[in-house]
Amino acid sequence: MDKFTNSAWFMRIVAFALAALLFISINFEMESDKKSLGLSTAPEISTETIENVPVEVYYDRENLVVSGVPETVDVTLKGAKSLLINAKNQRDFKVYVDLSDPAISMGDRTVTFKISELNEKLVATIDPEYAEVNVQERVTKEFSVEAEYNSSLLEEGYTAGQPTVSPKTVKITGAKDAIEQISYVKANLEISKGLNETVNSKATVKALDRDLNKLDVTIEPSSVAVSLNVSIPSKTVSIEPKQTGKAKDGIRITSISVDPKEVTLFGSETSLEKIDEINLPVNISKIDGDTELELDLNKPESVQKMSLGKAQVKIRTEKVDVDEENAEPVVEEEEPETEQKQEEQVVEEKPEPEEEDEAAAIESKTFNNIQIVPVGMRDDQDAELESDVTSITLLGEADDLKKITKDDINLTVDVSNLDEGTHDVDLAVTVPEGVEWELDSKTVSVTITQKDEET
Repeated sequence: MDKFTNSAWFMRIVAFALAALLFISINFEMESDKKSLGLSTAPEISTETIENVPVEVYYDRENLVVSGVPETVDVTLKGAKSLLINAKNQRDFKVYVDLSDPAISMGDRTVTFKISELNEKLVATIDPEYAEVNVQERVTKEFSVEAEYNSSLLEEGYTAGQPTVSPKTVKITGAKDAIEQISYVKANLEISKGLNETVNSKATVKALDRDLNKLDVTIEPSSVAVSLNVSIPSKTVSIEPKQTGKAKDGIRITSISVDPKEVTLFGSETSLEKIDEINLPVNISKIDGDTELELDLNKPESVQKMSLGKAQVKIRTEKVDVDEENAEPVVEEEEPETEQKQEEQVVEEKPEPEEEDEAAAIESKTFNNIQIVPVGMRDDQDAELESDVTSITLLGEADDLKKITKDDINLTVDVSNLDEGTHDVDLAVTVPEGVEWELDSKTVSVTITQKDEET
C-alpha cells in the first residue's frame, strides 16, 4: 500500500481531481453572480397570444366605403418573456389594413394585416393573416320612413289610425351596391302589451332589402318620433227604466225617472249597431213611498266599457185605498164593435151625483195587442213567451187619455235571472205620468231554452 501511495502516478491522479473540482466550483459561482446581476447572456424565450386586438383601416372615407374587414384579430408574439409581458400590458402596437392608395380599384380584393409600433425584438403572427374586403363608392341618398307596429296587440274593440313619423325622411349613406338594394325604410314602434291608448314614442330606423334583410348602412337620424292614434268607437243611447215586481198594497207608482237619461257605450262598431238603449230594471216591490235610488247599469257583454256605471232613479208614488185599487172600472156595455174600434176605446164614466165637485171625470181607454218585450236575455239562451201581446186599460182624465198612443206604453218581462225551463214572470209596465193601468193578467209564462253551440 505504501508503495502505491508513494508512486508518481498516484500523485498525478490526485492533482488532476483537485484541479477539476476547483474549475467546476469557480464556474458555478460565476454563473450565479451573473444571474444575480442580470448579466445572463441567454434570456428565456416565450410566446404570448393577445386576443381581440382592434383593426384600423386606412382609406378615403369621404368617397369610399370598405366592408369585410373584421373589427378585431388575434396576435401571437414571440420573444423575451419580459418584453412579452410589457407588450401585453401596454398594447402599444397597432394592427391595420392600408387601402389609402388613391388609385385603388373598386370591388372585391384580398388584403393582408400589418402591425406597427411593435418592439423589433418581438416576432408577431396575426390570425387571420388576411381578409376579403369590398371597396365601393360612397353614396348618400334620402328616403321616406314608414312607421309600423304589431296590430294584433290592439285590445278588442279598439282601432288605430295610420302612424305618423317625424321627420318623414332620413339620409342613408353606404356602399353604392347597398344603397341600390334598399326596398324598405322602416321605423318599428316597440309595444310590449295590449294597446288601448294613443302612443307617442321613439323608434329606430332600419334599412331593409326586398327580403327584409337589414343592410349595413349609416342612417341619419338613426331614430324618429312616431305617433299612433288609438281610439274606440262610441255610441250614446238612452237609459230606459223598466219596472219589475209588484207594488205593495196601498201604493201606486205614478212615475219613474232616471238621471242621467243617456249613457255612452264603447266597443266595436258591429256590437254598438245592435244596441239602441240600456234597460235599467227597477224593482218596485219594496217601495213604500217617494224614493230615490242609485242603481247599477248592466254593461252588455259585447261592450268594452261605459261612460258611467250607475244612475240615479226617482220613484214617485201615491197612497190609494186598497178597495179602490182593486176595484174594477165601470165600463158601459156597448154593442160589439169592429176590430179597429176595439183597438182603442174610450168609455166615459158617469160620475155619481155626489161627486160633481171633482175636478174632472175619470175615463178609461183600452189598447189591444200591445207587444211584450223580454229584456236581460243572455247571449246563450232563447226566451219564448206563451203570448207576446196583451191588452191594457188606462184610467185617467179624458184630455190626458186622448194624447196617449200605443207607442207611449212599454210592457217588458225581465228574464235576466231565469234558468232553463218555464216560469211565470211579472210584467213591468211603463205608461205616461198621470194615468193608471190595469191588465187582464199581471204575469206571463216564459220558457227559457239553451242555444245550440255553433260548430
